[in-house]
Amino acid sequence: MHIFVLSGQSNMAGRGGVHHRRWDGVVPPECAPDPSIQRLSAELQWEEAREPLHADIDTAKTCGVGPGMVFARAVLPRLREEEGTPGGEGARTGTGLGLVPCAVGGTAIREWARGERLYEQMVCRSRVAARDGEIEAVLWYQGESDAESDADTAAYRGNIERLIANVRADLGMPHLPFIQVALASGDKRNIEKVRSAQLSVNMPNVVTVDAMGLALNEDNMHLTTESQVKLGKMLAEAYIKNFLKNDLLGDEYHEVYIIL
Repeated sequence: MHIFVLSGQSNMAGRGGVHHRRWDGVVPPECAPDPSIQRLSAELQWEEAREPLHADIDTAKTCGVGPGMVFARAVLPRLREEEGTPGGEGARTGTGLGLVPCAVGGTAIREWARGERLYEQMVCRSRVAARDGEIEAVLWYQGESDAESDADTAAYRGNIERLIANVRADLGMPHLPFIQVALASGDKRNIEKVRSAQLSVNMPNVVTVDAMGLALNEDNMHLTTESQVKLGKMLAEAYIKNFLKNDLLGDEYHEVYIIL
């Protein structure tokens, strides 16, 4: 099974279609279930992935559509191609994809520091998932909460780079791909500073996709369902282009990737 960890805060957990604390239940075809796509539940059991992916993880808020299912459905055919051409061994045996939801809305990056509950939960869930396959990448969308504080904003780059290094060390995967999303919303005074920190991360196998310009819900904070579909495709294309098609897993790879 090819495993992808979904982490960060509310825009990764998914608020697409959530209005006045209720999800409208609309699932675009790009987010439809597929028997080959599984999710690791809060009880650490694999089950068929369905929206909202984070419903039993981000339990304090209402979850809706996020980027995870779109990403999974977009990369699955390419993973199958890598394992075997149609009719070949990979096609015969089937390629499974596992999503590991870990995102929790309203969380600052300090809550994802090594030793903190959210970080340890993410690592624990990732290790459990890895018993059944290979962790291919971490997808990370977080930072809106850090834009609310000048001090948190100033510390953001160091904190995200430390997070990436710690996750790789604790999972024993020094070259683990990490695809982060540059913010589309946040405190007006500091959003560009946080975005600058995100876009300036210069570490091996780190790719940044830029969500700026994607449409937001009426709260001016969370991506709409349509925007989440676009973001999922952006994340998929970034993964395919940088880590699958070109197999760039060396020590010197870094890119900022923007599709709007």
